[in-house]
Amino acid sequence: MLTAAKRKYGFVLTAWKLNLAGAMEFRMSFFLTAGMMMLNNTVFLFFWAMYFQRFPLVNNWSAADVMMVWAVSTIGFGWSNILFGNSMRIAFLVAHGDLDAYLAQPKPVLLNLLVNRMSLTAVGDFLFGAIIYLCFGDLSVSGILKYLAASVISGLVFLFFHVLTQSLAFYIGNAEGIGYQFFISFVTFSTYPTDIFKGWGRLLLFTVLPAGFISYMPIGLLRDPDPLFIGGTLAATALLGTAAIFVFYQGLVRYSSGNRMGMRS
Repeated sequence: MLTAAKRKYGFVLTAWKLNLAGAMEFRMSFFLTAGMMMLNNTVFLFFWAMYFQRFPLVNNWSAADVMMVWAVSTIGFGWSNILFGNSMRIAFLVAHGDLDAYLAQPKPVLLNLLVNRMSLTAVGDFLFGAIIYLCFGDLSVSGILKYLAASVISGLVFLFFHVLTQSLAFYIGNAEGIGYQFFISFVTFSTYPTDIFKGWGRLLLFTVLPAGFISYMPIGLLRDPDPLFIGGTLAATALLGTAAIFVFYQGLVRYSSGNRMGMRS
């Protein structure tokens, strides 16, 4: 068992190295893509900064808290899509019969699929989140440790949610459109202060569209650690991961080969 784990680790590490090497072959494109994503995120924070100049508090959320929302969500989205860049392309691969290459290899299908690609725009998100935290976050040892924990959890939530929603393609056919809508909605709500939503809207953010677990971390983990929120977030992350893996592999049984000859790219 230990040998098998080492082989999987070696395989994943090699895939990441090859993805990075491939990206660095076109360095100018790499840096421009990452830079444009950082600029895009900066524009959103500029409007938030203008808003807080007029309204210092929004339901007890300060400008610094909103900065931490972006620091947590962007770095989580960033690392999950740098290391597992195919998580948002599962529906496309299923619809076009491109899973055949992964099924033919003696590796776990889902893991093999996820590590096969690195998102270049996600590099910009990752760097943006780290810079925002360095500028506005708590740089004490405890503050950094809490931020690292929040970053890991938010990345896992992004990853599992994308795998779950993209795997709908196995059941409803071409799900690229609905998968993209889920992605946009999830990313959008993960960057808004949770407390501006009330009633059913707030309930949906912690159930159907679990972006609330990410957007509330600046309050429930970074500012005033709430054991109930932290425990619920960990449980929800584990449940979401279990559901994502189950739905993917159950759907894989229904997959019809595209009968395409090709190699992994």
